[in-house]
Amino acid sequence: MSFGRALRWFFGIVGLLTAVIAAVAAFFAKRIIAPPRQPLWANPGDLGLDYDDIQFPAQDGVRIAGWFIPAADSSRRGATIVLIHGWPWNRLGESADDLFANLTGEKPVDLLRLAYALHQDGFHVMMYDMRNHGESAAAPPVAFGQEEAKDLLGALAYLHGRADVASDRIGVIGFSMGANSLLYALPQTDMIRAAVAVQPTTLAVFSKKYGRELLGPLSTLVLPVAEFFYQAAGGLYWSAYRPSFAAAGAGKTPILFVQGNGDPWGDAEDVAQMAEAAPNARGPLFVDSDDRFGGYQYLIDNPKVVISFFEQELPE
Repeated sequence: MSFGRALRWFFGIVGLLTAVIAAVAAFFAKRIIAPPRQPLWANPGDLGLDYDDIQFPAQDGVRIAGWFIPAADSSRRGATIVLIHGWPWNRLGESADDLFANLTGEKPVDLLRLAYALHQDGFHVMMYDMRNHGESAAAPPVAFGQEEAKDLLGALAYLHGRADVASDRIGVIGFSMGANSLLYALPQTDMIRAAVAVQPTTLAVFSKKYGRELLGPLSTLVLPVAEFFYQAAGGLYWSAYRPSFAAAGAGKTPILFVQGNGDPWGDAEDVAQMAEAAPNARGPLFVDSDDRFGGYQYLIDNPKVVISFFEQELPE
């Protein structure tokens, strides 16, 4: 083979590899910037629960859609638990019914089951779609909790205006990015009297482990390009998102941290650092899991863990 022909082959292969890396990076960046929306596949009425369809503005005015499920005894002002989903779920959780979910090994997460258990124990329950998810308005890019905290602050303002809600007895359970948004919101409000952060994650840590699990060694080439696309869409450097810094400003609010010990995408040490930073942390509670979704499923299968926590921290 002549030198010129070999050179053409070399540049052709390099060009093809570059195109593949760019295409994969663009795919991942798009899922981060504006994730595909999962339609709602159920509602509280399917479980025999009364509920209100609600909409309210986030702190910065983004329209947020959700449900308010009043406690069975509506004659008294009661404690309320707010459920915040993860990325790229909706208020119901994760359906895990598309091709990408099958390829990545995602599993269903049914937050409505947890809402039902909380309701049965006498709590009001609020569920909403974060911005860029479900039926809420678009405000890309996803900021992995930093901007989504404004959705939670808007939810708290909505609850403060309801006569049936005791505004001094509000708890929050956040999952993954929802847990991040909870941590980012805590320094900005004193309305959250107790919180549960289920597998919060630092984006730089998560992206590295998630990329390695899905792409292997190729992730070292793909992730920097994906981060470049993300920044071009208005996002920050991934290393700039540090929920542990926000946790340090959580004040007196008790926070129960939960983390699966078999989570290949998250990191137990990362969560432990967040708990160490929080002034009034409980745990972390490390639970048995074979994957990331086992950590979420633990609370759905064992709702008494959070019910007992909130009964203690949100007394009448």
